[in-house]
Amino acid sequence: MWLDEADGFAEIFKGYLPYYLLVALPIFIIMSPVNPVAASHEFSVYRMQHYDLHTVPHGCRSASFNLEGRSLTSWSTSRHCVVARVQDISIEQFMEIRSKAGALLLVLPKNDTVLTPEEKEHIQLLEMAMIQQEVNAPVYFARWTPDFEDILRDLQHSFITDDKSGTALEAMLNTVSSNGYQIVVSASTPQKLDSKPVTLHGKLAGRSGSAQTIVIAAHYDSSAVAPELSQGADSNASGAVAVLELARIFSRLYSTAAVRGGPSILFALTSIGHSLNYFSAKKWLEEQLDSTDASLLQDVSFVMCLDSISSSPSMTMHVSKPPKPGGAAHSIKSRLGVSINHKKINLADELLAWQHERFSIRRMTAFTLSSLQSHKDPSRSTVLDTPSEAAIRNLVQNIATTARALASHVYNLTDEINDEDAALYDDALGVDEASVRLWYKYLSSQARAPQIVTTSPPTAGVTGALERALSRYMDVTVSAHAVDKREPEYTLYGPTKASLFVYSVKPAVFDLILTLAIVAYLSVVYFAIQLFPRFYEEYAKLVTGKAKVH
Repeated sequence: MWLDEADGFAEIFKGYLPYYLLVALPIFIIMSPVNPVAASHEFSVYRMQHYDLHTVPHGCRSASFNLEGRSLTSWSTSRHCVVARVQDISIEQFMEIRSKAGALLLVLPKNDTVLTPEEKEHIQLLEMAMIQQEVNAPVYFARWTPDFEDILRDLQHSFITDDKSGTALEAMLNTVSSNGYQIVVSASTPQKLDSKPVTLHGKLAGRSGSAQTIVIAAHYDSSAVAPELSQGADSNASGAVAVLELARIFSRLYSTAAVRGGPSILFALTSIGHSLNYFSAKKWLEEQLDSTDASLLQDVSFVMCLDSISSSPSMTMHVSKPPKPGGAAHSIKSRLGVSINHKKINLADELLAWQHERFSIRRMTAFTLSSLQSHKDPSRSTVLDTPSEAAIRNLVQNIATTARALASHVYNLTDEINDEDAALYDDALGVDEASVRLWYKYLSSQARAPQIVTTSPPTAGVTGALERALSRYMDVTVSAHAVDKREPEYTLYGPTKASLFVYSVKPAVFDLILTLAIVAYLSVVYFAIQLFPRFYEEYAKLVTGKAKVH
């Protein structure tokens, strides 16, 4: 009975099975458990800085690419996009990638608070090296995600080079079995941005008859290797917050004529800092000093610039010219009890060291208060400049120290005051820690690179928020500055961010071997079908002891 059923099965193999096979294979593929969605990913990525300063190009020049992803140890040609953790790549490796690779994608640390001091310093120095020169290949940064971690792990264990393989066969098998990734960024061609820097300033008038003015200034932008990642908590959200808090404190003291100080106090916030040579301060000074009505800065006692004052509870006074004994700057220095760092202005340098140098060039007595010991400190321009509780405590303490020293100078107070006056003194100069914390966290949560703060309307974004905050204490003037289009001191370029697509693929060798395997499989199936009747006859003869009669 079963032999008769087998005869029908043999007839199927003779004529119809190849056609059924063509239908069955696609069905099996469709029913495969492999999820095609898992083979592709989309990420938000942030493009490296792209700007010109005094016609000298800085940063990457390209934006789009479609390349095969490789790790730091397996890339070799311009057809590869190198994917690595930012803490793993050395400056020497970056220089090689800059000149030979097709693109670079760096993944930021999962949590920068767990990085060692050596790792943080390495990342900061890498950022400085990357920005100093132009890079023709597209360079992007991405925040850490579990999917990126999987991609990094696959790339590190794939594409083992010949020198790291035990045998040629091992290298070939690893290449065939590895998972590859095609990395694509479709972004617009880099174009110039319409930059409109501004300066916010407001004045608390002193007693009538006194013409002297004290200027308290800070820039509120930030700098890092990628504009969209430039949060700048210490540099220089701390300086901007300090200006706001000092404005609040002295607006109370200057609110009534009875306790108003002699000199006027002018508060200024500029939108471009050290990354673009304090362009806003320069243009603002030109407008105020070179105009027919130069009364705003007619008799400046001194200019106090605040920059990066939350990284340490102590501060340093940076000066271009040592303060003369008996002068206003020397008085502030003595009341602050800080050390002095003297650095002469070098106009041949591409960048000025500190903001006060812009005022010193215009023959004003100026200095910068900072927790940093040097203007070359890499922490001034890094993606790792994020807020912390320790930084907030340092900022509150340094604001309180500065307020006391400034008030002591304005009112010409000495240490010999009675307890009752001391209590009133401390109450009037009390720092609103809640306000400082709120503004510090707000500013350090915003990307404030010049590409962002100078291309937004003055009434929007960070600039608008600072203008409204300063307006609570005094009348504020918004001064917009024009950039010379024929000979610009700087030029900014976009885009600053893009979408990155990662597709899981197999190498070309895998496709070749897979094709050969399919051909071999189909050949075996074909000959099995053709020879099955003969096999069946031999099997039937063996079972029944006689040949099958057709």
